[in-house]
Amino acid sequence: MRILVAEDEPHIAQDLRDSLSQAGYAVDLAGDGEDALFHAEVEAYDALVLDLGLPGLDGLTLLKRLRAGGSVLPVLILTARDGWRERVEGIDAGADDYLPKPFRMEELLARLRAIMRRAAGHATPVLSTGALELDTRSRTVSLHGRALNLTALEYRLLAYLLHHRGRAVPAGELLDHLYDGEADRETNAVEALVVRLRRKLGGGLVETRRGHGYVIAMD
Repeated sequence: MRILVAEDEPHIAQDLRDSLSQAGYAVDLAGDGEDALFHAEVEAYDALVLDLGLPGLDGLTLLKRLRAGGSVLPVLILTARDGWRERVEGIDAGADDYLPKPFRMEELLARLRAIMRRAAGHATPVLSTGALELDTRSRTVSLHGRALNLTALEYRLLAYLLHHRGRAVPAGELLDHLYDGEADRETNAVEALVVRLRRKLGGGLVETRRGHGYVIAMD
């Protein structure tokens, strides 16, 4: 799962990147509105953490442009503004949730999980199929009640496939959502990652649909 953070305060941006990375996400940073809009329009993300007070192009205008262009990217607004009118304006512009500064990182992570879960049509934070369970809150995975030890990339791959369970996900799409913009991305890296994940999951949980991609089938 890949997140774009649009935040112009360097220390807040770095804290967000560190916390989101530790939580298992690939993270890209944008320090102004124009850069953030460019990234959001040309790259593939699972959510946008958006500060309203961006230089160049403010966050509210950015959000309106994204929605006017048809983007359904889940958006969590951050702002130091505490007036209710700004909150209402942000929600009306298309934000999925709103978090005033200062905030606790645990709450931000919980709200981020929630908007991505709703966007994918999941009602609970535990994603499962058969005997396999992935808890997005604790970032734990179990199979038949036994905990599995996954690397960060293996967890990210499994979480993305479970979020999109029943749909064959092309390798190119996985490349876009598993790695940040600074990573070297090659299709064979996804193939090797799938092989490693299958070894830990066993059986045929991750299927290959030739010409279409990888899928975890519906129960």
